[in-house]
Amino acid sequence: MTTVSSASPAFTGNDPQNRLFGPLPDVQGEAGYATDHPARVGFFTDTSVCIGCKACEVACKEWNTLPMDDSYGNRDTLGLSGMSYDNTGQLGANTWRHVAFIEQVRTVDLPMPTMGPPATRQDGITDAPDEAEPGDSVVTAQTSVLNAEALSEFDPQTSQSGDREIRWLMSSDVCKHCTHAGCLDVCPTGALFRTEFGTVVVQGDICNGCGYCVPSCPYGVINQRKDDGRVFKCTMCYDRLTDGLQPACASACPTQSIQFGDLDELQARADARLETLKRQGVESARLYGRDEDDGVGGNGAFFLLLDEPEVYGLPPDPIVTTRDLPAMWRSAAAAAAMMVGVALSAVLGSRRS
Repeated sequence: MTTVSSASPAFTGNDPQNRLFGPLPDVQGEAGYATDHPARVGFFTDTSVCIGCKACEVACKEWNTLPMDDSYGNRDTLGLSGMSYDNTGQLGANTWRHVAFIEQVRTVDLPMPTMGPPATRQDGITDAPDEAEPGDSVVTAQTSVLNAEALSEFDPQTSQSGDREIRWLMSSDVCKHCTHAGCLDVCPTGALFRTEFGTVVVQGDICNGCGYCVPSCPYGVINQRKDDGRVFKCTMCYDRLTDGLQPACASACPTQSIQFGDLDELQARADARLETLKRQGVESARLYGRDEDDGVGGNGAFFLLLDEPEVYGLPPDPIVTTRDLPAMWRSAAAAAAMMVGVALSAVLGSRRS
């Protein structure tokens, strides 16, 4: 009989190396699944093509029958913040997909001539604007912008020299389904468990509302509902996966910003996409959650970002919160032993006197 555990392998005896962080080649196998389990699946979210339509948010709420709430978690409340188009605010127990809107002020650099006096050449002769030489940078920019292949050069979403004063960075955030998930390690009831697809799911009927998992998540994803205290988060549509369907959010995304599939294939696809953007001059592009050597062993849901992670509200160096538990227990045991030794010494010393 196969025993499936919700905790990390280091706590179940399945991993003699006590790996609480770093790469795990077979996450499902470490959790106790048989060798013929399905391949690990995940999300690759390419924020460079996200248009902020929120179709993923709507599809997630509709399929999972999640209640409407505002950015503070108040149910059945229309969250009009008045500060941004982003009215859901953040991930929560009732919002498992959240499209963030980040506004950045950028220097205007339009690929067209500006109004002003005629330019002066080195020989002192002035040229009218319509007499610009073929090598003029403005004319070159005008010519290149007419080329469909060169439009990305002036796209504020994918270029450091955007042609607008305001740049919108949009990103659909979700639970990361970590390789080493602290929420799994601290759950006392087994309400959180690792599925055969490598995802992390909450069983609402088993959750006792203790809330231990909330501070254990390095991303601040999982949260409690105010009415009953139970925790909820993205399940990657576990019910759809068991029927051979992809998650609702990925099905609804019109630009394929949210891509779903085998994690190995998504990682290769993300590496190729990053290389393409770098080749096009988008030096700020980076992959987040792709590195298997990071503090959580890599994520089942990772992202291509166009700026620093902090800009998107993501921690720059996430670390699974249970990583140092063995060292903490050893320190506690050593401190307890020292206290017992001091107490014994005091008792024996008093008897001798």
